[in-house]
Amino acid sequence: MAQALPILVFSDLDGTLLDHDTYDWSPAHPALTALREIGAGVVLASSKTASEIRVLQADMGLSDWPAIVENGAGLLGGATGTDYATIRHALDRVPHREQFTGFGDMTVAGVVDTTGLAPETAALAKDRQFSEPGLWSGTAAQKTAFLDALTAEGIFAREGGRFLTLSKGRTKADQMAAIIEDLQPEHTLALGDAPNDVEMLETADHGVIIANPHRPPLSALRGEQSGQITRTTDPGPIGWNTAVLARLAHLKLKQTDSAHG
Repeated sequence: MAQALPILVFSDLDGTLLDHDTYDWSPAHPALTALREIGAGVVLASSKTASEIRVLQADMGLSDWPAIVENGAGLLGGATGTDYATIRHALDRVPHREQFTGFGDMTVAGVVDTTGLAPETAALAKDRQFSEPGLWSGTAAQKTAFLDALTAEGIFAREGGRFLTLSKGRTKADQMAAIIEDLQPEHTLALGDAPNDVEMLETADHGVIIANPHRPPLSALRGEQSGQITRTTDPGPIGWNTAVLARLAHLKLKQTDSAHG
């Protein structure tokens, strides 16, 4: 690259850059504008599918950047995945299968009811290649037996802000490391709100835990005592906006005052 990338931001979506209830990201517009002004990059890193993230990237003006899809199980524009079929077949062989309702078990209307997404967006959420999110309704003991049986099949579960997501085990942090190696940013920043964001938060130069009143707060993470990881007071895109602008100011990367909006 002709000029060094000043900072690369890795961001979760639901409950982080997107409001937990409305999926609105507009409160983060000032910070996104500030990042664009200094030539910074933003990598969306979510349990959402490639089809969903393409739409969000276009809306946010981020289509030129990579994206981490399906909880780190794949990359936008990467190889077409066959993991989804493998996961769905394995589900038919494990105990307490009836207690797990995945997106593949739901109609589009069911995904709408479960997520609050618009029907056209819910259809994109069902267009999966690498992972299967779903809702667990059984007991803790049943869940342990269910997950142990899946692990024996080479399938692993991650708790997100809303769903239990099954995949072949690649994480957001795995994909993050490859993108950092490729783009070589001067600084990295990661923002997230859920257990599936922890490795990403701990990998970045600075991590921000976004407040989410809809879920129990994350336990204290490695790096919080040193200040490498901080927490916001405000939730969702409001907290995201404040945290990103504060980090740019700390690094003296903010070039103008116009992004305060």
